[in-house]
Amino acid sequence: MAAPAWLAEQIDVAEFAHRSGPRINGWTMPSSQVKRDRLAQVFAADGYAIVRAAYAADAPVWVRDIEAVQVLRQILVQTYHVRTDSRGREVIIKRDAGEEGVPPGRLRLASPYDTDARWAAKGEELFWCGYKIHLTESCDAPAEAEAGRRVDLRPNLITDVHTTNATVPDVKATAGIQQRLTDRRLAPGEHYLDAGYPSADLVTAAAKNSITMITPLLADHSPQAKAAEGFAKSDFRIDWTTRTVRCPEGSTSIGWHPVPQHQHDAIVVEFDRRTCPSQNRCTTSARGSRMLTLRPKETHETLAQARTGQKTQTWKDKYALRAGIEGTVNQALDITGIRPAHYRGLPKVRLQHAFSATAINIIRLDAHWTDHPLRHQRTSRLERFAYRLTA
Repeated sequence: MAAPAWLAEQIDVAEFAHRSGPRINGWTMPSSQVKRDRLAQVFAADGYAIVRAAYAADAPVWVRDIEAVQVLRQILVQTYHVRTDSRGREVIIKRDAGEEGVPPGRLRLASPYDTDARWAAKGEELFWCGYKIHLTESCDAPAEAEAGRRVDLRPNLITDVHTTNATVPDVKATAGIQQRLTDRRLAPGEHYLDAGYPSADLVTAAAKNSITMITPLLADHSPQAKAAEGFAKSDFRIDWTTRTVRCPEGSTSIGWHPVPQHQHDAIVVEFDRRTCPSQNRCTTSARGSRMLTLRPKETHETLAQARTGQKTQTWKDKYALRAGIEGTVNQALDITGIRPAHYRGLPKVRLQHAFSATAINIIRLDAHWTDHPLRHQRTSRLERFAYRLTA
């Protein structure tokens, strides 16, 4: 304890120890929500008592600089606020997403024991407090071997480990991974990075760095494309030199307007409002004119090429390779226990993940050099007994 003598003068130590001495967990929490809310109010009042004492005029200045005091103060500010009721009494109220407001997840402390940990969610059922890890591994294309080409089948090795705060979206991590792959000048070949549905800028950046992103792109989300009726964006012909667009009926655009859109460059193309024989198939706009939103030429052509390619069987075969990363994640969980964070703080957790990935690579290299498969097919005793009876 940093300041036991000072603390003993500010609070009833025995009373505080009775409430806050044992660590709280799910087994010792009150059974009803009302009792849990009341306990939270008591803990909040205790926290305010300590922080106010630390920031009192007669308190030693160094006390408020203690890390635990700073963390407690931040948790109180983020979780509660103090009001005065109609009788002049002080009331501690828990913040919510309504009037009081709460800080965004990337700033809100999730654990007093690890100030870098954050709450995150995937879907509606998976929640956790901690971090995210992104693994990138090399892989060989089996199609090349089946085609009769001489392929040096090397072991799949983890080439990049990227650990982030739990609130960082997966797609935000991909750009940094791409840049590191480029800076390291890895062996020639394609590196498959799956970012869910990546942004147009990520796909373009990958192409510039000579990285082929084998990942599904969102299709044209216009009403015409979704309904497979009328004219989708791909049905229009773009002349980047004259900055005009020709529609399937032969009409030429009358406006080409570069604009910022969602912090990205975009181009809005406008067509005449005049009557067109396919107007009902082309637009449902009250103005009666079709508007197209395009990205700059390089980005637009890269996306168009990627969307066309992902419809082919070759692309689907390559994308199937990414399923191997699920086995890598499972191997890391089973062998190295990578899921629980064994340290506090993002820098140390990153080191833990790097060591875990190194261990996986050593295991795979040993299996490759000694000509031993990584995993044997598991057969239960009952299956082996059944086989002997039918053999």
